[in-house]
Amino acid sequence: MAAVAAGPDPLFNLRNNFYLGAYQAAINNSELPNLSPDDAVERDCLVFRSYIALGSYQLVINEIDASAATPLQAVKLLALYLSSPDYRESAISTLKELLADPGIGNNPILRLIAGTVFMHEQDYNEALKHTNAGGTMDLNALNIQIFLKMHRSDYAERHLRVMQQVDEDHTLTQLANAWLNLAVGGSKIQEAYLIFQDFSEKSQVTSLILNGKAVCCMHMGNFDEAESLLVEALTKDAKDPETLANLVVCYLHLGKSPSRFLSQLKLGHPDHVLVKRATAAEEGFDRAIQSVA
Repeated sequence: MAAVAAGPDPLFNLRNNFYLGAYQAAINNSELPNLSPDDAVERDCLVFRSYIALGSYQLVINEIDASAATPLQAVKLLALYLSSPDYRESAISTLKELLADPGIGNNPILRLIAGTVFMHEQDYNEALKHTNAGGTMDLNALNIQIFLKMHRSDYAERHLRVMQQVDEDHTLTQLANAWLNLAVGGSKIQEAYLIFQDFSEKSQVTSLILNGKAVCCMHMGNFDEAESLLVEALTKDAKDPETLANLVVCYLHLGKSPSRFLSQLKLGHPDHVLVKRATAAEEGFDRAIQSVA
């Protein structure tokens, strides 16, 4: 297991802003003095990943040139991959070339980006090839996300225990604990809610935190509270796909029409899993109508 670095982490606040979805705050507070070369590269990666999270793909593509360090090249490939379906194949191809290079292939940020891209592709085994060895809190947290998507909460729990042994109070450890609790369900939902509540009391309240609380509320059947949290999240980011998707689910349970939010989701995020499910359901319904017409 990697040893915990001695001394204070100069990127601590920047990392926390990024992890909790305070992307603009991460960007605005990124001018940090006297960083080591490695910390400066990691700072730039966090800033550019914040821009990616805000949808500013082209800015990242334009700003990172061919002379930039390997981790930044990986972040640029993530921006390319997300910017358009036309670029996905070439981004994955270049990513595989970097991973195959013995001099740089084990770089933790490169492996993190690879895991993120292959998770988007729903190629979970390929993602785990690059992330499963862990080595950083970010990689361990990504492993947990991948295993939860594979419905393997048992493996996710093992990675969570590793994170807890390294730093139980780390923001990513707490977030990963909440994700696992949500996946397990039952009495664990209340524990997940308390984690998100704790974040909302200690940190800037973000769309990510509000969505976390809202999903817990929906699991517990508190759809009115979930709606108010999601409406608040919408004021922070009107285009956030998770907020829109959660509002669709919430409104269906409240007996309200979710069509406005579903339309926004279809327009802005046509690849979202909820859009694909809704489209498949509509096509199935149309086929059923035609078969009896």
